[in-house]
Amino acid sequence: MLLSQYDKSGRAQVVVRDGTEAFELATGASLHQLALDCIARGDSLRDRVAAIGLGRAVDLAQLYEDRRLLPPVTHPDPAHLHLSGTGLTHLGSAATRDAMHAAAEAETDSMRMFRMGLDGGKPADGAPGVQPEWFYKGNGAALVAPGAALVSPGFAGDGGEEPEIAGVYVIGPDGTPHRIGFALANEFSDHVTERANYLWLAHSKLRPAAIGPELLIGALPASVEGLSRIRRGGEIVFEKPFLSGEANMSHSLANLEHHHFKYGLFRQPGDVHVHMFGTATLSFGAGVATEDGDLFEIEAAPFGLPLRNPLKQAAPREGRAEVRTL
Repeated sequence: MLLSQYDKSGRAQVVVRDGTEAFELATGASLHQLALDCIARGDSLRDRVAAIGLGRAVDLAQLYEDRRLLPPVTHPDPAHLHLSGTGLTHLGSAATRDAMHAAAEAETDSMRMFRMGLDGGKPADGAPGVQPEWFYKGNGAALVAPGAALVSPGFAGDGGEEPEIAGVYVIGPDGTPHRIGFALANEFSDHVTERANYLWLAHSKLRPAAIGPELLIGALPASVEGLSRIRRGGEIVFEKPFLSGEANMSHSLANLEHHHFKYGLFRQPGDVHVHMFGTATLSFGAGVATEDGDLFEIEAAPFGLPLRNPLKQAAPREGRAEVRTL
């Protein structure tokens, strides 16, 4: 089952797709409200959707074309939606990152962290494994809808895609995280800034991100095969497959989730979390320099419609950020 949301007269309307046809869920509740309702009732999301029932059929592709699709999950207060992620979690991720940070005849911190994940990222006994690289991207103000522009700030070195899978969560009243589902994600980053100095990784990640358009409900397939491409005008300037899912990762999802939600800060009731699990495919690693107007496309069969977002380069700002004394 796939869930999505679109803007219906200023509110988020949940759409259900199980096969080729899509229908409105027969409620005015957003997915955030629906998830909290499931927690309160002790229902699964599938059972709650079945109990509520379906309304009229909708054309998701047309809603996409009309720019009416929303991120599959939102929060009424964007400050209570958190975007974060992990890196060096995929079996193919180390080579690109290592090349970005390589020093002569020295193993990089990136490669050491990758090896730590290989050795201890999937503990067999269910205990916590080694912690992954972790980064913060922003709050709900940085979450971009499918079809909307990913804006690279004027001070950025570049704006590049990162095709990933994200887990989407809501925190219950007792502080327990509940996973709603999984979505395609473009964890948009500044790889030029990151390459200049690894300690600038935190800066390079403070960029918008997009997820969706649809949310996969239930278990994530062990292996996910997708495709990442960049269109420039009528030409495809980059296209490469990507692999995700636990079979292609050095960490288990449970381990990545543990090392995020072990912090009490991230277990505040009602909050929404979008946590991205890492990538192994970057156009930057293939030598592609993105340009204003490029269209990023990320697709994988289990997730329904592809995630498309154009790149918009913001104009440089004159001077430094002004701070005023009160």
